[in-house]
Amino acid sequence: MTPAKRLRVLIADDERLARQRLEDLLAHESNVEIVSRTDNGLTTIAAIREFEPDLVFLDIQMPGKTGLEVVREIGANDMPPVIFTTAYDHAVAAFDLAAIDYLIKPFDDERFEKAFRRARKMIELNQVAKLSEDLRALLSADSPQSISGKKDQYLERIAVEMRGQVRVVPVKQIDYLIASGPYAELYVGDKRYLIRERMQTLEVRLDPARFFRIHRSAIVRVDLIETLIRNPGGDYAVQLKSGVKLKVSRSRFEKLEQQMGMTI
Repeated sequence: MTPAKRLRVLIADDERLARQRLEDLLAHESNVEIVSRTDNGLTTIAAIREFEPDLVFLDIQMPGKTGLEVVREIGANDMPPVIFTTAYDHAVAAFDLAAIDYLIKPFDDERFEKAFRRARKMIELNQVAKLSEDLRALLSADSPQSISGKKDQYLERIAVEMRGQVRVVPVKQIDYLIASGPYAELYVGDKRYLIRERMQTLEVRLDPARFFRIHRSAIVRVDLIETLIRNPGGDYAVQLKSGVKLKVSRSRFEKLEQQMGMTI
């Protein structure tokens, strides 16, 4: 049996544990050299140009530049074969058309192995030329929203990890979301889940007809709002049907009133 061709791999992800996870999995594959590990879009662009890897594991959401912006900067013709990684399943269908494969975090060993073996086979058989055309089509999108394929396509479920297990949380069950440093806390009834995502990204990916960002650190499901509260001194809040009270920023209170007027 002919030994596998040596594969030079670049890992690009802003989460240290995610980079380590990929590195550990790649350690079990034969003839693999990790040429670089990067944690933001700018260093990823520099590393791709310097090391010219055979394969890139590329996180869609990174600081500096997103995964798509990295591809745009490198150019479709010069971009190495890609396996995209993401914490969400939105846009996966479109990205998958322009990549060898994709991984939704947190992924298991079997899913990684399937994606990696597919990548290795395509690279060894020199079947990646068509990906350049597909990348050009992806880059021609007029706006970030068009990446999802449909302008009105929003998140319907979010994968969260709890005690080593992956659970899918339907978005329609989420009561509200609170920022917690680089993470977001999802509240579903009396349960709380932690995901690594920015509120700005969540605000864009959640249906604005169902969710409203009441504060820079809070997003709430509109149909659960029971009362709008004007406190003395100009402080504002909402009370949910569950009894939970959340602060509303002054600049967003009027817009929330309008939103509630449309939905009641």
